[in-house]
Amino acid sequence: MSRESRTENSIPMTSRTVFQGIGADTKAATWLRSGGIVLAGTAFLSVCAHVVLPLNFTPVPLTMQTFAVLVLALLLSPRLAAATMTAYLVEGALGLPVFSPMPVIAGGMAHLLGPTGGYLLAYPAAAALISSLWRNSRRSFAGAFGSAAAGNLLMLVCGGAWLAVVTHAPVATILWIGVLPFLPGEGLKVAAAAAISFSYQRFRRRAA
Repeated sequence: MSRESRTENSIPMTSRTVFQGIGADTKAATWLRSGGIVLAGTAFLSVCAHVVLPLNFTPVPLTMQTFAVLVLALLLSPRLAAATMTAYLVEGALGLPVFSPMPVIAGGMAHLLGPTGGYLLAYPAAAALISSLWRNSRRSFAGAFGSAAAGNLLMLVCGGAWLAVVTHAPVATILWIGVLPFLPGEGLKVAAAAAISFSYQRFRRRAA
């Protein structure tokens, strides 16, 4: 009989039951905490999505939605960030008023299949990419900025590609109505999200 087996057998059955119960409680607490983070994240996304400025030359409005994606991706783990974005899309697909209001689209699945659907559907992959890059960087402001910029670029590329499919417009038109006008604003969002994440990281280090 091995030492591990003798040690395990030497633990009274009641103690083993207690340990197993503690493990189950810990796992349940972890799931509850993760679920709470996901719900809070989707609520944050929804609030930012309703900060919207329509533009008369494009079906894609200016919103704070991508800022929320960047912040959450930099603060959460890759799996949790992707889960939050996926839950947000599911909420919207079910008809909950979480997407940016658009005059010609009622919401739900029609929103995901509309001109802005490509940006939305890119959220889980972009969030996972940003979080992974940030966690593998040196945790500097430049690292946070570069990670957020990479994910933001992915959202713009996917959004522009889907917009081309929906509108059948040429590449030059897609760049003008779906990419180029948003670059200055997206740059500011990337910088702000990177500053928030880097400041939070420094605060945690000092607290530790």
